[in-house]
Order: sequence, then C-alpha cells, then structure tokens
Amino acid sequence: MSTVTRNQFLFGHRQEPTQRAAAISIPASPELDATANNSAQGAGAAAGASQAPSHASQDSANNSHIPPRNQHRQPPPIPRTSLDLALRSSARSSLESHRSDLLQDPLPLSFAPAMAVTPGGYSVNVNDPTLIALVNKLQDVFTTVGVQNPIDLPQIVVVGSQSSGKSSVLENIVGRDFLPRGSGIVTRRPLVLQLINRPAPAKLQSNGVTEAELKNSSDTQANVDEWGEFLHVPGQKFYDFNKIRDEIVKETEAKAGRNVGISPQPINLRIYSPNVLTLTLVDLPGLTKVPVGDQPRDIEKQIKEMVLKQIAKPNAIILAVTAANVDLANSDGLKLAREVDPEGQRTIGVLTKIDLMDTGTDVVDILAGRIIPLRLGYVPVVNRGQRDIENKKRIDLALKAEKDFFENHPSYRNKASYCGTPYLARKLNLILMMHIKQTLPDIKTRIATSLQKYSQELDQLGAGDLLGNNSSNIILNIITEFANEYRTVLDGQSAELSSNELSGGARISFVYHELYSNGIKAIDPFEQVKDIDIRTILYNSSGSSPALFVGTTAFELIVKQQIRRLEEPSLKCVSLVYDELIRILGQLLTKQLFRRYPQLKEKFHGVVVSFFRKSMEPTNKLVRDLVSMEACYINTGHPDFLNGHRAMAIVNDRHNANKPTQVDPKTGKPLPPQVPPRSGSPSLPTDGSETNSGFFGSFFASKNKKKMAAMEPPPATLKASGTLSERENQEVEVIKLLINSYFNIVRRTMIDMVPKAIMLNLVQFTKDEMQRELLEQMYKTQELDDLLKESDYTVRRRKECQQMVESLGKASEIVSQVQ
Repeated sequence: MSTVTRNQFLFGHRQEPTQRAAAISIPASPELDATANNSAQGAGAAAGASQAPSHASQDSANNSHIPPRNQHRQPPPIPRTSLDLALRSSARSSLESHRSDLLQDPLPLSFAPAMAVTPGGYSVNVNDPTLIALVNKLQDVFTTVGVQNPIDLPQIVVVGSQSSGKSSVLENIVGRDFLPRGSGIVTRRPLVLQLINRPAPAKLQSNGVTEAELKNSSDTQANVDEWGEFLHVPGQKFYDFNKIRDEIVKETEAKAGRNVGISPQPINLRIYSPNVLTLTLVDLPGLTKVPVGDQPRDIEKQIKEMVLKQIAKPNAIILAVTAANVDLANSDGLKLAREVDPEGQRTIGVLTKIDLMDTGTDVVDILAGRIIPLRLGYVPVVNRGQRDIENKKRIDLALKAEKDFFENHPSYRNKASYCGTPYLARKLNLILMMHIKQTLPDIKTRIATSLQKYSQELDQLGAGDLLGNNSSNIILNIITEFANEYRTVLDGQSAELSSNELSGGARISFVYHELYSNGIKAIDPFEQVKDIDIRTILYNSSGSSPALFVGTTAFELIVKQQIRRLEEPSLKCVSLVYDELIRILGQLLTKQLFRRYPQLKEKFHGVVVSFFRKSMEPTNKLVRDLVSMEACYINTGHPDFLNGHRAMAIVNDRHNANKPTQVDPKTGKPLPPQVPPRSGSPSLPTDGSETNSGFFGSFFASKNKKKMAAMEPPPATLKASGTLSERENQEVEVIKLLINSYFNIVRRTMIDMVPKAIMLNLVQFTKDEMQRELLEQMYKTQELDDLLKESDYTVRRRKECQQMVESLGKASEIVSQVQ
C-alpha cells in the first residue's frame, strides 16, 4: 500500500524536509496561533490544503512504503506564495476536525477566519466571502450592461473533455441536480456559476414562496432556503432546480440555436444556499475531437478557441477535470491548460472516476506530483455513475458514498480528509479568495485606467444629435479652427510636435534646402555638351570668317541651353511642396471631429485639394518665368562672373606651365609664346604626308597628292571629326571656364529664388486665404445639415463608450468600498 505525505496531496509534489522548511516559512504570530486553536469546530471552510508541522514524524513513518527516489522522477521544488502560506495556516485549524464525520456537516459555515502572511509581511483575512461577492458584482455589472468585460477578473474556469465528469463535479459542489444532461455537447454557452452562502435562519422564512408552491414543485428537495437567480431574468427566484435546468436550456437555445452550435456569450446563474461555500466557477463546453451528428465540422476548433480565450487570462484559475481511469498524459483539460500555464502555477487538477480504476491501481503517484506536477495540486473525487443519475440518487447520499470510499480504500484512507468534494470546495473557496485579495489592487488600477480612457474617447466623440439650428455656427467654428491649425502646422507651432520625425513646415524646409538644393548642385553643365560639340559651336558661331578671338555668341548659346535644364527640377520642387501640403491636409483630417462627420471630411478634402491645385498654376508659371529670365539675358557684367581675359590668362598659364621657356639667341631674352594656328583654316602638310588633323581635316585629306586637285563636294551632313588642335583645346577650355562660372551664378540664384516663389504663390497664399476659400465653398445653408450627419461608426462607438463608462463607473464604485 502506497501512502504519501500531506504536502504531496496539497501541493502536488514531494520535497525533502530541509527543502520544505526553506520553501515555507510562517512567522510565529499570536494571531495565527489563536486562529489555529479556535477553529476546530469550523474546519469545513478553512480546511485549506496543507499539513501541520507537528505531524512530520507520522508522515515519515507513512512514507516507508513510498518507492525510493531513484525509481520515480522527482519534480523540482515549486516556490511558495502567500497562497501556500494561507493554505498551511488554515490547515492547522482543520486537522482535528478532518477526523470527524465530514458528511454530517459537509460544509460548516461558522468558522474562524484563516489568516495568511503575505509577501509584504502583513496578515490578511483570506476567508472574507465579501471578496468573492465583489467579483460577482463586477461580473454582473459588465454582463448586465451588455459589453465585453475589459477587466481580467479572478475566476475559476472549469475545463475538461465531455466524458471527464465536469457536470457531476459542479453538481456535487452545489449539492443539487441543476445542469442539463444528454448526449453530445450539452453545455454550449459559458455558465458563470456564482455560489452564495446564505446561512439558514433560526426561524424558517417564506422568502415570498408558499408551501403550496414548494409541494407542487417537481424538485422533491425544494425548500425556502435554496434558490437560483438568473441575471437575464432579474427579480425571479427559482426554488425548483429542475426549472433552473430548463431555463439554462431555454437561454442556450435563444442564443446558440436548437442545434449544436455554441456561443461565447455567458449565462450568469447565482445560487443561494446554506450548504455551499461562496465561490464562482465558469463552466465551459466539454472538449471534443470528432464531430457527431449535426455538429459543425470545426466544432473542435470552435470549442478550443472558446476555452483558450477564457483560461488564457492571467487571473483565471484553471480547474482541469480528468478521468482517473485514463492516462493522465492524454488529458484534454491538462493539455489545454499547459498551453497557457506551462509551469502549472495556476492549475488545479481534479481526478474523477476514482472508483472505476482497475483493481490494484491508484492515483497516489499523481497526487504526489510524480507524473505531472501542479503547484495547486490534485483532488480526487467520486461522482455518481450514469445509473445513479438515471435512478435519481440524491447527491447527499452520493457524498456519503464518496466519503466511505476514500476512508475504506487502502491507498487513500490515511489521507481521506484531503479527498472528496467537500475538501475540493473548501480548497477552491480559499484559493479564490486569496487570489482575489492578491489581484484586487491591480483590478482597481485597471478599472480607473479604462474609465479614464473611455471617458476621454466619449468626450472626443461628443454628444449626439445636439445640432438643432446651430449647424451654421458649428461649420463656422470648424472652418476657423481648421484654418488656424493649418497655419500653426506650417509655422511649426503645433501643440502636437513630434520628436521622432519631421512634420509640417519642417518637411517643406527639407524639400528646399536638401532635396532641391542638392539636386540643382548635382547638375553638370558639361554632362550633355562634349568638347567636340563646343568646337562645332565655335566654328558655327564664327561663320565664314574665322574669328580672331573667342566670341560671346558660342558662350551664350551653350549657357542658355544649360540654364533651361534647371526648369524641370524647379517644377519638381513645386510638386514636392504640393505633396507635403496634401500630407498636412491628411493629418488634419484624421482628427476625431472629421471621423465623426464623414461627409464634412470629404467636403473639406475636396475643397482644400482644389484650392492647392489652383495655387499650383501661378506657382509653376512664376518658376518658369524665373528660368526664362535667367536664360533671356546673360549678364556677363556680373561681379562674380569670370570674364574672358581672365579665362584666357588662366588657360595660357596652364598650357605654358608645362613648356620650356624659349630664349632669343641674339639678345638672350625670353621669346613670347607662339600662338598655334587655328585648325579651322585648312592647310596642306609640308612634308607631303597624309593628315586628318583639324576640323575639316577628314574631309579634305587625300590619299595621295595626285587626287588633291579633284576635290569632291562636301556631304549633306557635315560633322566634326578628328582630334582637337592645341589652339582648339585652348579655346574650348576658355569657353568651359566661362560657362561653369556663369552657370554657378545662375544655380545659386535659382536655389535662392525658387523657394521664395513657391512660398509666395503656394504656401503663404494658401495659409492666408484658407479660411476665405473654405467659407466661399462650404458655407452654404442648404448643405450644412448634410455635412454634419454623423457616421454609423460614430453612433455605434458612442453607444459602446457610454456603456463602458457606465459599467466601469459602477465597477469603480464597487471596488472603492473595499479598502
């Protein structure tokens, strides 16, 4: 026979005494000792789940039959929390009472409060039923208002497969038959089951129900002290628990249909009874794998998603129900719990069908945490079988049979007080109250934050349908506010300045001084004009008579061509600034005001964009005129311009610097540099050799002297060919120096003038005339009411925010009552 220590039953794992002492440390406290000594008669509610240190020697003796550690994998120690301390402290007051008959008074109600020492070092009353009542009120508030609960409330969520016995566990905890039963999926909506302990009065009270009504009830156990109430049927008490079952079926079909569909909308049921501990459980549809009958083909996915949504909340305690006669590794409930709670920190295991296990087998290893350890441990229970249910076996008799089973079974009789439904109910009650106590500060903070968030959004949405005859004034105010905000954004005075990126007028400045300036500076005047082209222009500009000096005609012709190249990037700069204005418009139209009135937003967008486009026309014209001004008159007298004499001197210095100085042999003085003849005047070679040098060299060269006399006419298209002579190189270099000097002057002028032109006719003009343009185009009486028609989203969102503010306001009042 295998036996285990109380720690193994309570916490689901085994530790050495030294480890245990280090993990659990309860400071000596008179209040704690007094609680332990004065609560023997009230063990039921405070029976917690821990061992008394004084029984350590007995546990060591009982452990003699536990296999050696090398035969079983030992899970690592699990850190203790204030919940563990509460369970252990409450156990001190309940050890003696566990030896009494639990079923004679299965759920004692007059118990001394169990005190727990929190990590902060102060004691809290974890057996305060008002904590669970507080969470119940919060759940009811959000369900009644009809909004999705924005606050993660502490609750115990029941999960398990269809055949795991979830319904029987819940009915045993309540002590009454009230859940629908049948084949396939019976629970098709989450059932929020709120159990409220209501001590039976010394004198029976009618509670508004007559004896005749109780006698005519189909529920033979109906009495005035137990009833149920549904949140969707306020004020109506159900003393007949068979009618509670019928109402669950009716309400399920109302939302999920008569077939086998499921719905995530919960049913809130509150049960008042002197035989229950205050507790809140959420029953979910049983997990299934294969669709049966008319079930949807994706029923497994639907149920899994619903269950995961509930148990994934950090404040949810997972009650994983598993049949003990199947391999624990195949437990659907534990498998799903592991997905959201891989360390098993907030999962409680419930093992059903203990009585159906094969002879000679037990769940001792599971309870000791040797298989799948859980911090909150496992609790074995025995439910009614299918035949018992069909024969309508009373639950109190079933609980008596459960008690007898554990007390007489050789594997469990030494720890029978830690088994069964009564112990499970007490443990869940204590765990939930402690969990609520721990999460209450965070709940208060979340409620306050959410209330502020939704209140601000409701203020932004504004009051609905309050226009009346003030539509003209509203439009006027909107236009004025929009024009002012447009102006402040351009001037960089907006209240919503970003620290992450450039916005508004800063982006326009970036277009001017980075994009446009660098783009103009990157233009190379000689990118499209080669030296040979310059030579051609020089000859063409001199006509039939070779020029003695470099003429201005060729220079002006080339520099005007390059100035015209500045027009395209300048117009592109106008387009970029226009795009930035459109960007600013889009940012202004994202305000909550324009989301509220979509037709007004559309009208604003159309009018402002049209205004920008109209302003683009004179802006583009002015930019073109600037380019034309520079191209129509070449001011060679500009003080920054490099004149022809200086250019020629620079070129001569370059060429003469590499030549040796020639000296007159007679006088010994340096000779002036010789000017090479222009190759444009063709001449015959003196040595009689062939040559193709010079501009027309290739056309007048002959293969031999005999054919020189028979000259052919020039071709229709005559192009320059051959290499440049030394004189031609000098002339080309002079022209390039002059072109580059003047082009730099024009380039600086355009970089300075184009932004000014854009600011004058586009940016500044629209900034000054925006309000006037909007008034002219929009301030028309016959259109004002249509422009102020709210969007469907605004109406729907305002209603949602109003409901949220209402529910969160009530929730704030509820939690403010708890200090």
